[in-house]
Amino acid sequence: MSLFSSRAGRTLALVALAVSAARTSADEPVLALCPCPERGDTVTVIARKRELWLCRDGAALARFQVAMGRGGVDKRRKGDGRTPLGTYTLGSPRRSAKFGVFIPIAYPTSDQAAQGFTGSAVGIHGPPRGLTEPEYPTTAVDWTQGCIATGIDEHIGEIAEFVRARQPVLVVR
Repeated sequence: MSLFSSRAGRTLALVALAVSAARTSADEPVLALCPCPERGDTVTVIARKRELWLCRDGAALARFQVAMGRGGVDKRRKGDGRTPLGTYTLGSPRRSAKFGVFIPIAYPTSDQAAQGFTGSAVGIHGPPRGLTEPEYPTTAVDWTQGCIATGIDEHIGEIAEFVRARQPVLVVR
């Protein structure tokens, strides 16, 4: 029997896990409510905060700042520059000449396609190649064409490793 068997206890445990396990890009503890679902492995993106969390059975393993689509969120059509909202399957991470690593997002889902949503080549990726700081876009502004982008290669590397090992779903909200 767990010490955290009550709902309030689970909430406190999640906060404690978020504080002790989540990391920012500077590997500092995070004092925030954990956005992770109670079960399963997920990559959870909180769009309004530009945060990507790696989650395992309710525990936050890491947190990263990300950039989103230049058009905002709630992608509906190809070329709108928006990042899709919803739950998606992630493809296998692969090398990318443009971004170092690219993790495909299965957008649109079959339900979204039936509603007329269009688009392709949406994913999670690293910073653009061929530009050096401070010329390349960072996570301080939304600059992608609808993808989710990390600011440094080490972050996309950690995310890719988690995706390869755990095969999580992506939740963007």
